Amino acid sequence: MSFRATSGGLSGMPLSSMPAVAIDTETTGLDVETVRIVEIGAVRLDSFAPGPQPEFSELIDPGIPIPEASTEIHGIVDSDVEGAPPFPERVAQFTAWAGTAVVIGYSIGFDLAVLRAEHERHGLRWQPPRALDVGHLVDLVAPALPERSLETAASWLGVEISDRHRALGDARAAAEVYRAVVPKLREKSIVTLAQAERAVRALSARITEEARAGWHDPGGPSDSTDIAEYVRIDSYPYRHRVAALMKSPPLTAGNDRTVKSVLATMMEGKVSSLFLPPEADSEPHGIVTERDILRAIDRDGPSALEAPVGGLGRRPLISIHKDEFVYRAIAEMSGRGIRHLGVLGEDGALCGALSARDLLRQRAGDSVSLSQSIEAAGSRFELGRVWSQLTAVARALVFEEVDARNIASLISRELRALTKRAGELASAEMADDGLGDAPAPYALLVLGSGGRGESLLAMDQDNALIYADDAPDDADAWFAELGRRTADILNEAGVIYCPGGIMAANAAWRKPLGVWRDTVRSWIERSRAEDILNCDIFFDAQAVLGTADMADSLRTEALGLARQARTFQQFLAINAGNFDTPIGMFGRFRTEAGRVDLKIGGIMPVFSTARVIALMQGIEARTTPKRLAAARGLETVPEKDVDDLIEAHRILLGLILGQQLRDIDAGVALSNKVDPSDLTGFEKQEMKWALERVSLVSNLLGVPALGR
Repeated sequence: MSFRATSGGLSGMPLSSMPAVAIDTETTGLDVETVRIVEIGAVRLDSFAPGPQPEFSELIDPGIPIPEASTEIHGIVDSDVEGAPPFPERVAQFTAWAGTAVVIGYSIGFDLAVLRAEHERHGLRWQPPRALDVGHLVDLVAPALPERSLETAASWLGVEISDRHRALGDARAAAEVYRAVVPKLREKSIVTLAQAERAVRALSARITEEARAGWHDPGGPSDSTDIAEYVRIDSYPYRHRVAALMKSPPLTAGNDRTVKSVLATMMEGKVSSLFLPPEADSEPHGIVTERDILRAIDRDGPSALEAPVGGLGRRPLISIHKDEFVYRAIAEMSGRGIRHLGVLGEDGALCGALSARDLLRQRAGDSVSLSQSIEAAGSRFELGRVWSQLTAVARALVFEEVDARNIASLISRELRALTKRAGELASAEMADDGLGDAPAPYALLVLGSGGRGESLLAMDQDNALIYADDAPDDADAWFAELGRRTADILNEAGVIYCPGGIMAANAAWRKPLGVWRDTVRSWIERSRAEDILNCDIFFDAQAVLGTADMADSLRTEALGLARQARTFQQFLAINAGNFDTPIGMFGRFRTEAGRVDLKIGGIMPVFSTARVIALMQGIEARTTPKRLAAARGLETVPEKDVDDLIEAHRILLGLILGQQLRDIDAGVALSNKVDPSDLTGFEKQEMKWALERVSLVSNLLGVPALGR
């Protein structure tokens, strides 16, 4: 009958998306050890947007007379609670209603203390909830307020209070103050639950004062991340691509073939479906399944067997790319209620087939929840809540020792899905606000590591927008608003604004196609330092929303120009080799504030070198390992150097990811820096070996490494 344990995945959840219940109690007095609860009121924040929320408001028979002094405060008299359930029965109802949400409240330490005392008094097991004191959060952003009262905080934040000193009224007020203070916390880089808990722990004087009064310390997380939290995810769908399971080549049947002959082909091939070719050049492929044939026979009888199969086919055929992860295929089938997918190759042509039978050995539940929920999120609030599930998935995969490069690819895939959904939500909001639809075709792009497939959890926004040259003169204002709202939605979901401003919200990264062509050409021809950086980011671009052909053609043109520009390639090579190694004299790690930057002196030279090789060799691959592998055939490059760099890249990504997961739980702002004191002896040896191998980039580039 105590509070339910929260999920270990909540630590990295943005406060604006966190499942929360604001509570308040009315009691027979102020002595936390002896008072009894007479009323519980609560508000569940199912959405961060203003508006009605689910509420709980119930009286409790305290089993003792209510003192007159208490009645003067809350107005509850003995006759009001006569016949009400006692505490054990009422608290069971309340905790079932509250579920596993984080408990918030103003001066929540008092309420938790009296709840604990009531549990002990009635012989009930007490498990404290994960909790945040809204008053503490107000202290973090407004420490100079004249009073710490709910009234003062509400007045400062412009929150109206009604039914003061009744449990539900105070719970409502606490919920509204919480919603008003979260944006102010974000301005101070306090975004997640664990970051808020960490910041609150610094309010030592106030917490000490409350502890002396017997209040419960909300403290940090009361949940524990045990083995069950890690192993509940089947890692296979996150580690394998569709190409590993598909049947190839795909079996097809002409539209004019009889149903009877097609059924015979299915039986012979032991398949449950066949693909149908387009009936005309502009039409899509189709599919006919066993179930389609059975329905036709049930409807038309034996004559159905002589009918042309093209009349039974369903179009368009739902397809998926062969390089997508298996969990994406599971989500696609589950979300659409279908059992078959076509599989597309690099050229966009059908190259295989995937059926539900191929996926039977996979547990679909966890696989579906991540990808399908991002794409189905109907609001900013829902998007942030779903996105935070990625931390739990990443943690589980690390526990199962899945290759960090696969995890990075998964994170990048969902970052692109999140960016797409943020753009869709932004566009829908604009339509609702009377701003209309897009004035011209456009493409929203994810750049850098997100496009390359190597993002980890310390991500920020790198995106751009291209729109058609024949757009109306005032079109840029619409696209600027789309970029701004998309950036805001991503930031609220936990993907922070790009510190360098590389976002479609900024004019430099939002242009007509023709202007983009001129811009990219100027980058390559001028080859200034900032141009090199911009090209580095742009070459890894992937379109996530809108007209992908527009983005693909621009990228293809940019790569073609870069392959012909030897001077530009030389500048890229010099830039890739210009880094400071984090290993100092006597093999010791160079640290700043106790941490080693594994991006600047580690993975950045490696992925930059891989990109230069891809340009020089005309390699279309985006990922660093595939780009590096292309250097194996070069006479001037020892294969062992290539293999060592690929392995060093894997090790460094894994070390960064492990540190990020630890920092999420500790409420530390995420970065690409690793604390050597957090590592085992073996991990330190691996880190040193990997960093020493980074200097091998000079052998691949043909220029000296400038790192110290």
